[in-house]
Amino acid sequence: MTIRPPAGVSTPALVVDADILERNIARMADRARAHGFALRPHAKTHKSPRLAELQLRAGATGLSVATLGEAEIFADAGVEDLFIAYPLWVDDAKARRLRSLAERVTLSVGVDSAEGAAQLGRAVRDGARPLQVLIEIDSGHHRTGVAPDRAAAVARAATDAGLLVRGVFTFPGHGYGPEARESAARDEERALGDAARAIEGIGLAAPVISGGSTPTAGTARAGVVNELRPGVYVFNDATQVALGSCTVQDVALAAAATVVSVPAPDRFVLDAGSKILGTDTSSHVPGHGLLPELPGAVVTSLSEHHAVVTVEPGTVPPRPGSLLAVAPNHVCTAVNLADELLVTRGGVVVDRWAVAARGANV
Repeated sequence: MTIRPPAGVSTPALVVDADILERNIARMADRARAHGFALRPHAKTHKSPRLAELQLRAGATGLSVATLGEAEIFADAGVEDLFIAYPLWVDDAKARRLRSLAERVTLSVGVDSAEGAAQLGRAVRDGARPLQVLIEIDSGHHRTGVAPDRAAAVARAATDAGLLVRGVFTFPGHGYGPEARESAARDEERALGDAARAIEGIGLAAPVISGGSTPTAGTARAGVVNELRPGVYVFNDATQVALGSCTVQDVALAAAATVVSVPAPDRFVLDAGSKILGTDTSSHVPGHGLLPELPGAVVTSLSEHHAVVTVEPGTVPPRPGSLLAVAPNHVCTAVNLADELLVTRGGVVVDRWAVAARGANV
């Protein structure tokens, strides 16, 4: 079964197949339980309290978020355990918000430098209890994070700043390659293990060892990492299909689009442009999305409200007015462009979920 637009839907719109979604949530939760991992999904993918409720009900211990604004929205929705998986640098206004949030939920924040730890400590020093932090480790993606052998120095600086070190985390983003998922997962294990031992070597505890992107979560092994933070798995997207993290049948979200023009025998145009699908491209995906019902078709270009699709020679393009589903290359950015998600079951719209944390970038 692949996701299809429901009959009668006004396009363009982002549509979720509830059956596929629930299967994705259950599969990841079952894997985490079977291998002894805590599961803390990254909610920047869906930005929806309704979907967070499904993840928590399936066994997630809490949520990961990317920003203070996202954390506040999920806290307002009743989520009680949140990790801001980002090395925050807060101004006075954010400091007040951070202290307030830490008083009403179990909150952890990322830090990856002695300077960041000192600044964060100053920002929250008037809080009623110490702020919990995890030291971010670079396991090979080379974005934020420190080398494992520098983790102890950052942990010591965090402790000196009055922060409570809970452990280490990483994002193995270099696992976004068809042949890289396994090796990135092993890099993650080595980097986090070395960092945790370094922190323990100066007399501090590192009980949380957190990793696991969607591509690497499926190859994670018990023993070192004890928490996973995948995000995209709830919906999946064209990139995850290309990487082998899922199949087309596991894609739970797509843009419902209408064929508005067929200007040539090898080309047609949909009404879902960059303001619906996002502009992310991928070296693993031809074009700007995946059309599950038209193998070989490629979204060759996007304008704001146009998606130009080419078909293989000999393929008859769909007629004007036809409804098609397009899986975005990167589902997180597509969701952030939408006010709501249309939830379907058996081809019928059964609910509408607000994308409550849309644009919560501060």
